[in-house]
Amino acid sequence: MKDSEVITNPKIQQRREIVFLILAGVFLGSLVMLNILGVTRFIDLSHLVGLNENSTITFSIAVGVLPYPITFLCTDFISEIYGRKRANRVVWVGLLLNVWVLLILWIGGLIQAPEGLLPNGKLPIEVVDGEPIVPHGYLFYGIRSLAFGATLASMIAYLTAQFCDVHIFHYLKKRTKGKMLWLRNNGSTLISQLVDSTAVILITHYFANGLPIAEDKSLYTQLISFIISAYLFKVVVALLDTIPFYFGTKALRKYLHVKDEV
Repeated sequence: MKDSEVITNPKIQQRREIVFLILAGVFLGSLVMLNILGVTRFIDLSHLVGLNENSTITFSIAVGVLPYPITFLCTDFISEIYGRKRANRVVWVGLLLNVWVLLILWIGGLIQAPEGLLPNGKLPIEVVDGEPIVPHGYLFYGIRSLAFGATLASMIAYLTAQFCDVHIFHYLKKRTKGKMLWLRNNGSTLISQLVDSTAVILITHYFANGLPIAEDKSLYTQLISFIISAYLFKVVVALLDTIPFYFGTKALRKYLHVKDEV
């Protein structure tokens, strides 16, 4: 569907706008969730891929990665149904939303900021009789500190990966003359997610120091492990979403009266 297409049927026009709002809402909601949760927790899935504690690499993913593949599925739907321009607009709105999240976290930390706030944005934890005493408000400032780094990394990686996804999607659509829906869905997502996984891990470590790096192990081995873990998770999800994307696109085209255009 072209952005310039004239819709004369009010009912169809309303359908198209409601579906667009749902797709954009799921996309933006998932984006906020992944940035706030970010690297607050890492889930070790090494046992699922046959790795043990003696392995030189691990298979761990940040909890913020869990909703991330949904964002690519949503932009693929928007690209396919509404066109490249609308998909790019949603990507830009997502960037502004990232800035908004950072602004709220920044202001929330400044208002009645407690004494003893550390340079890294966290509150110190005292140890009394061997037991850690967590000060009131530590949870917020702990999440705030991690979210700052994760969101900054996400903003850079997000822009690069999402625009890469949209560009490759439409390039493949043009090359295949609108056929092979599975190819442009998987091809665009897999390449863009490799870009995203590499960028977000490297930025989070070198600029935000937000990764759980063990000092007794090789830094580069651990960084590669984080990149591979995040990417493989996204690859599996991307492959699994091919079927719902294929049938979802067919159903939406019929429901929204959209012709298949190259």
